[in-house]
Amino acid sequence: MLFGLARRAFGGQGGWSDERTLTVLGSETVFVAEVDEEPAGYVALEPAAEVVRIDQLLVSPEHEAEGIGHQLVEWAEGFAISRRARALQIVVEDDNAPALDFYRRAGFVGVEPGLLELILPQD
Repeated sequence: MLFGLARRAFGGQGGWSDERTLTVLGSETVFVAEVDEEPAGYVALEPAAEVVRIDQLLVSPEHEAEGIGHQLVEWAEGFAISRRARALQIVVEDDNAPALDFYRRAGFVGVEPGLLELILPQD
């Protein structure tokens, strides 16, 4: 189900890869948002030494503007804090203005071209 959701949301966009998406879904920590017991979005997270990276975050088109994306970011932030990560990071293409705006509204800041970061609270 999640692969189909990802394909509907991303398939046909530059950089889409069936193989990469299947690898991400099969090997990373994934949180799924549901509406009426159906997947409405997910976030796939890859922990590293000091950071957790959002590898994929998507919301199905029929559930955009319902706060699901923000909920997924909150879950990702909670996961990263539980791992004692210094930051939550995401790579966003420079020409993807809607995604850049979304992450900036969520508190992420640019740290290098295409890389946004949210500094997490430390003990």
